[in-house]
Amino acid sequence: MSFEFMAPLMFSGLVVFLLLGYPVAFSLAANGLLFAFIGSQMGFMGFEQLQALPDRVFGIMANATLLAIPFFTFMGLILERSGMAEELLDTLGQIFGRMRGGLAYAVVVVGALLAATTGVVAASVIAMGLISLPIMLRHGYDKRLAAGVIAASGTLAQIIPPSLVLIVLGDQLGVPVGDMYRGALIPALSLAALYMLYVLGVSLVRPEATPALAHGLADTGLWRKTLTALAPPLLLIFLVLGTIFLGIATPTEGGAMGATGALILALGKGRLNLELLRQALERTTRLTSFVIFILIGSTVFSLVFQLLDGDDWVEGLLTALPGGELGFLLVVNLLVFGLAFFLDFFEIAFIIVPLLAPVAAKLGIDLVWFGVLLGINLQTSFMHPPFGFSLFYLRSVAPREVKTTDIYWGAMPFLGIQILMVAAVLTFPGMVSSTPEQGRTAPAQIRLDVPDPGYLVPPP
Repeated sequence: MSFEFMAPLMFSGLVVFLLLGYPVAFSLAANGLLFAFIGSQMGFMGFEQLQALPDRVFGIMANATLLAIPFFTFMGLILERSGMAEELLDTLGQIFGRMRGGLAYAVVVVGALLAATTGVVAASVIAMGLISLPIMLRHGYDKRLAAGVIAASGTLAQIIPPSLVLIVLGDQLGVPVGDMYRGALIPALSLAALYMLYVLGVSLVRPEATPALAHGLADTGLWRKTLTALAPPLLLIFLVLGTIFLGIATPTEGGAMGATGALILALGKGRLNLELLRQALERTTRLTSFVIFILIGSTVFSLVFQLLDGDDWVEGLLTALPGGELGFLLVVNLLVFGLAFFLDFFEIAFIIVPLLAPVAAKLGIDLVWFGVLLGINLQTSFMHPPFGFSLFYLRSVAPREVKTTDIYWGAMPFLGIQILMVAAVLTFPGMVSSTPEQGRTAPAQIRLDVPDPGYLVPPP
């Protein structure tokens, strides 16, 4: 067997492991160890080179950036039980309800606020599905529109800071998470605005699908109720994101403050107890362990893959694409979009992104911009029929009158909007703005003979 065929064979072996249904973390590690043994027996590498693994695993455990994942997860789980979603939906429903499509607007706004505080897609979709969907159906909203807007608004947690996917992408790309948060802010808010614009278009074309609520939503204490409902999440958003954007705290420190703020908020509402703490800590531990095991498995895979010159093979494939940087970006986005049908965003981030990052850097692409672009694309993994997790979450709480096909068809326009946002970031790279922090490694300035579309780092 020729040496140059080892890397593609190893990648194909990983695909076989995944198709057989083995857990991703163990598939990555087992595939890496298997090909390390094969490579050492055939003289392509030395098995003793795996002595670098303990240092790599210790580096994962000592990575302070990854601490933000359990902090933000714990914060979201505590807020999920604090009643904040119910209060926001009830209050904003009263504010927007008198206009046509008002309940749908309220769902989008609440989805954005929950995304900026909890960062948990499941919590957002389930909460809004339980509270808003029955009300929207009772007042005559189109079932597909109601299901689609709830599922799509919940996925905003994937791209609005403090998004977990941005933390993982920042770590895998080797760029500051704070830069990723700043870069994602404008595209994320634009996406929420596009959702509301779509609802407006439906209300103009099909007014019967988005009826206004004539009565029963206004009361004399509405503004006081609005203040009390909006003040806690807005204060928490400033506590977490404001300190990060102002450079006062790192994302890990911001996550710690957010977790503390969530505990205080739950305590103030009288909902903090030992059972709530136990459930939140258990789910946080499970998710964090899931992420760490995948990261350890991907480390075993990537080390052996590099020893077999797999990074050179991937780089050769992607840099030889027609169109240079633009061709690379189009192929990468199509690849990620396709993989999102079958893989979780964590799995894509840990398997695919480490292979793409060196190529993007060699082509001179700004890695912060590239990470935000991938983050928006990965958001579609929650909206893909038939495997989108956001659709599964909504199906689990939707009334029987809402069929699964209603949820799938309702999701399609919003999936199209997410794809449109990917195209917008590609076309208008200035939407992603970030302030490089000290210590950031600039990508190599290598140019191909194609016009610069504007998303490349300017030459020094």
